Amino acid sequence: MAREDRRSLRFAAFAAVIFFSIGLYALKLFSMQIVQGETYRKQSKNISQRSRRISAQRGEIFDRNGSVPMVLNIDSFAVDITPGEIPQEMIGTVISRLSSLIDIPAAEIENKIPATIRRSFQTVEVRSNVPYQTIASIAERIDELPGVSWHSKPIRNYVETGSIAHVLGYVGDITREELKIFYNKGYTTNSVIGKAGIEKQYDELLRGVDGFEYRTVDVKGRYIENSTSVKAPEMGKNLVLTIDRKIQVLAEDALGERIGSAVVLKPSTGEILAMVSYPSFDPNQFNSDNSNEAYQQLLAEKNNPLLNRVVNASYPPASTFKIIMSAALLEESAISPDKRIDCRGEIEYGDRVFRCHIRRPGHGPVDLKNALAQSCDVYYWTVGRDNLGVERISSYALEFGLGESVNIDLPSQTSGFVPTPQWKERKFHERWLGGDTMNMSIGQGYLLASPLQMANAVAMVVNGGTIYRPHLLKEVHDPVSNTVLEVKTPEILHKSNIGQDVFARVREDMRYVISDGTAQFPMGNKTVKTAGKTGTAEVGIADRWHSWMVAYGPYDAPPEDTVVVVVMVEASNPWEWWAPYATNIIFQGIFADQTYDEAVDKLGFRFIAGPRGRRE
Repeated sequence: MAREDRRSLRFAAFAAVIFFSIGLYALKLFSMQIVQGETYRKQSKNISQRSRRISAQRGEIFDRNGSVPMVLNIDSFAVDITPGEIPQEMIGTVISRLSSLIDIPAAEIENKIPATIRRSFQTVEVRSNVPYQTIASIAERIDELPGVSWHSKPIRNYVETGSIAHVLGYVGDITREELKIFYNKGYTTNSVIGKAGIEKQYDELLRGVDGFEYRTVDVKGRYIENSTSVKAPEMGKNLVLTIDRKIQVLAEDALGERIGSAVVLKPSTGEILAMVSYPSFDPNQFNSDNSNEAYQQLLAEKNNPLLNRVVNASYPPASTFKIIMSAALLEESAISPDKRIDCRGEIEYGDRVFRCHIRRPGHGPVDLKNALAQSCDVYYWTVGRDNLGVERISSYALEFGLGESVNIDLPSQTSGFVPTPQWKERKFHERWLGGDTMNMSIGQGYLLASPLQMANAVAMVVNGGTIYRPHLLKEVHDPVSNTVLEVKTPEILHKSNIGQDVFARVREDMRYVISDGTAQFPMGNKTVKTAGKTGTAEVGIADRWHSWMVAYGPYDAPPEDTVVVVVMVEASNPWEWWAPYATNIIFQGIFADQTYDEAVDKLGFRFIAGPRGRRE
């Protein structure tokens, strides 16, 4: 091949490489600018953009009437630091100046912005619940405080305090452990989260959706004017509870300053009209920066004011359990209800003497109806041991909802306990004895139940075999339009196969307890007929017992028109057998539309009740 031809070939090859390279670059530029242009523009914008979260207001919480809020929001502020905006040589000075203005130690601020994030443009909240006057002071010195800013952060105002705190709960700053769990649901290190009660149970409904403020910065991180855009926050949903504020106050007054609880339940729906636990606490104290100290102090108190005794405490149900025993005896045809058993005040079994609450000469011959009315232990000891047996007693206890969670819409609840022979052998390596069966027959021994579980048991009798899931949420409302977004409908928790004739007979016998039995005087009421059962639980202290009263009324009304009331006064109080009196006051107040004082005067209980049932 001639030299000229080889040169032409080399030139052509070189030209081809050049043109091919140019073509590749052109294709790449076309791809970046045209095909992927929008993607790169977004990345560029993100790199030069700073965002600041705008906290959403939590939804408000109302009682069942939906007119006056029990929980609302108060305007407040939080102070932030953006470490990357502070010149490195000024960090110590800025921290020192800010420390004096917001009245927290400099070391606390330094802990929140460790050296590892000193060049970060991520905003860090250093203090919340800051008053407007402090923000004004910061604003006056803002030139001396580069990187310092503030934002609106409303705090919760619990209008209703006292026992309703156990229902409402409280909020607090999210912990590291909580953030690990909820990070994927949009929670951040600055989030406020429900810690107890309704605030925790329905946190995702209440918390709303945070907004953002976006601003563009130059290569040195300085904000460019007129570059701000805002995505507005969305307020959380408003909740309407089943709680009736008037009944709540009435029940709280009726229980008074006695360690214990009271619950008012609509048996036909499972709605909780009142839930009282004493002692209680003020959830507003958790709004301060000393909230952890407040929590630790409450935790250390002997009577545990943080404990919701309606759902989280369990006790021997004592003679209230005889309602379940009566139903079991009738359903099993274990003994004729007309057969009489002679009560002489005590009964010997093994090497022990079991003494009835009426000592010698005892109740005399009693049938089922009078045994329940007079709460005769000898009768139930005998039929429990000889006619039912522990297996059937345990089975019926479970049938009435004991030993299982009530599934109320609260973060935690006890399941109580229903013992069995197998459990005792595993736990104590001991055989189940006849004496254990006798103890269980009168609601003592290892058997445990919460006040709400006993309210459910009474509801089953009222409804003829159905327990509806207890609930506190009634409706969910839109915070702007107040449109009803969700309505809570009754949900069956348990359905029994016990015969309707059995429940009818038990209701009659429970009425007889009030008209002619142990509750005749404290539950006497001309306004409303009630039916129920007293209970006195032994706790191993000579002069102290738990005082129970479980009841419903009106006795002759259909389930949808009745309410169930359960009051439990712990043995830690001086003995006064107050539970039936408190229960009657609650019924009187509900059906006569009276306050605590009016109900007490109408019932003639002033001489034992005192001027007020609770602390003013």
